[in-house]
Amino acid sequence: MNYILIFLLSLTLIGCSSNEELPDIAADAGEEQIYADAQRYLRGDNYDLAVKTLELLESRYPFGKYAEQAQLELIYAHYNAYEHEAAVEAADRFIRLHPQHPNVDYAYYMKGLAAYSANEDIFARFMPIDPTLRDTSGAKEAFSEFGQLVSRYPNSPYAADAEARMIALRNLLAHHEIMVGNYYIRRGAYLAAVNRGRYVVENFQRTPAVADGLAIMAQGYIFLGMNDLAQESIAVLAANYPDYPALDRSGQFATEYTLDGQQRSWINKLTIGLFDPPSPPQFDTRPDI
Repeated sequence: MNYILIFLLSLTLIGCSSNEELPDIAADAGEEQIYADAQRYLRGDNYDLAVKTLELLESRYPFGKYAEQAQLELIYAHYNAYEHEAAVEAADRFIRLHPQHPNVDYAYYMKGLAAYSANEDIFARFMPIDPTLRDTSGAKEAFSEFGQLVSRYPNSPYAADAEARMIALRNLLAHHEIMVGNYYIRRGAYLAAVNRGRYVVENFQRTPAVADGLAIMAQGYIFLGMNDLAQESIAVLAANYPDYPALDRSGQFATEYTLDGQQRSWINKLTIGLFDPPSPPQFDTRPDI
């Protein structure tokens, strides 16, 4: 009930802010006055009016002395107004118009931030939602944008933060694959689960999810009756992650679904895992988010 009240209140507040009208600005208002108004709105966290004022400034003085700075600040204002797609578009436009600008690295950085936030829905602002369960297209785009920033401008003041965010995004994408692999195991799609686990192992090295990927591969092979491949995955898991929770003290896979498949029903065996799948364990050893 509290979440519902917060949600309804947020809709009211957002609706009010988005409908806020820009105060009349005289037709002969100078560039400096309009820019000063925009700065005042930014300082007051009134990003809706800041966007409108900056857009007005650019339309009246497209070649003025504040034009380029206003375009940069427009990216920031859109982002803080939760207009993430508009922020990405504004950043793209700035990069296209001013590829040699001394602050173009900022545009790449903000584009990455906005791309990552573009897929967030309003519920995520008020209720904890596992980011690995969301659409990851924004995370992939953000990773690419941050990568461009780091490769093009390694000495940028934003490069260190971009690299840290890339590590977090890579871990997020890897864990998303683990969640999908666990889902496939629950659904009895064991070959698809194995493929997801292998994808994590091959493409997300040096992430915490690799151990879970190996465990998913082992469990999937067990269900498929591919004992040799299951044992190979278990051996790699034990060699590299000896303290993994699914391993016992002797390094064996501590699952109730043994390599001889005795825990599977005859229907499950007869249909090669398509029907009557047992309730399998799930593998997700990441820290609490």
